[in-house]
Amino acid sequence: MYKVFVNDKPLFLTNQFVKETDFKFFLLESIDIEQLIINYFQNKIQKAYLYHPDEKELLNTLKSKIPVNKAGGGLVYNKKGEVLFILRGGKWDLPKGRMDKNEEIEKTAMREVEEETGVNNLSITNKLQKTYHIFRRNGKYKLKITQWFEMHTDFEGELIGQIEEGIEKVAWLNPSEIEEALKNSYENIKLLFEEEKKLQE
Repeated sequence: MYKVFVNDKPLFLTNQFVKETDFKFFLLESIDIEQLIINYFQNKIQKAYLYHPDEKELLNTLKSKIPVNKAGGGLVYNKKGEVLFILRGGKWDLPKGRMDKNEEIEKTAMREVEEETGVNNLSITNKLQKTYHIFRRNGKYKLKITQWFEMHTDFEGELIGQIEEGIEKVAWLNPSEIEEALKNSYENIKLLFEEEKKLQE
């Protein structure tokens, strides 16, 4: 199952039939995907499942209807075990950004972390999950697919938020501060930490 966040509300792409309770259930063959996305943005839908026997087909159809932005991002730990966060638009987020043409996704993730936060000496220690979200820019819908990587650094210098990216603050947060920050973050970021917890158990 894929979990796509549309305006921070979940759209599940599934090959299982699910009984409707607090959500809508649609068949891929009989749904206008663009209309579905519009309904999310108009708050007519809070949660939905989109069904097809082949989950990959669901994702491919979504990609064919909505332009895709590929991005790479980092869940970055320092020597104290703190995690690197950025504050943008009043919400806590992790550094990530768009892939340049012909760039490898690992390079994208490391470059974006460095550009957005000033942190360097990064090494990738684990490939994490991909997250999916649909956003609207200049009246057009885009599907952002972010590949996340766990990274470590021994960087101890000054944190510098990239102003042109609207970053208000960069901070190393310890586990209890992370818990607090996630209350004011995005669903995809919460998902990432849920998965990270499972990996460490």
